[in-house]
Amino acid sequence: MSPARRHLLVVDDEPHIGLLLRPHLERLGYVVSIARTLGEARHALAGGVPPLDAMLLDLHLPDGSGFDLLRELRAAAATRAFPVIVLTAEGEDRILGEAESLGAGLLTKPFSPSKLTARIAAMLGDAPPPSVSQDPR
Repeated sequence: MSPARRHLLVVDDEPHIGLLLRPHLERLGYVVSIARTLGEARHALAGGVPPLDAMLLDLHLPDGSGFDLLRELRAAAATRAFPVIVLTAEGEDRILGEAESLGAGLLTKPFSPSKLTARIAAMLGDAPPPSVSQDPR
């Protein structure tokens, strides 16, 4: 499937993450929604239009841990295999191991947008997106 048919939810309370990722991913053809809290993420997951295909999830959010949401997703049959990439500045083995044990991909901050898009494509079974050239303006 092409990125143009993919809807990604970015769950991160740091505004610069959304400001960086949204334009990059949209240039590649993805539809991107942003949630800054677990509450907003739960709302988007409950009724995302268009439906969500994957989520990029930060662990440290103002209303709780991204792990709480990830555990909820894995506990429900309908979302047990929902594709999630955890984006975190954590480097502790226990944290990284927990993300992997919950079936999430993992990318530590800071990360390059091109590396992230390659991981998204691999996770969704898509062809790798073409490189986005920098606007010369």
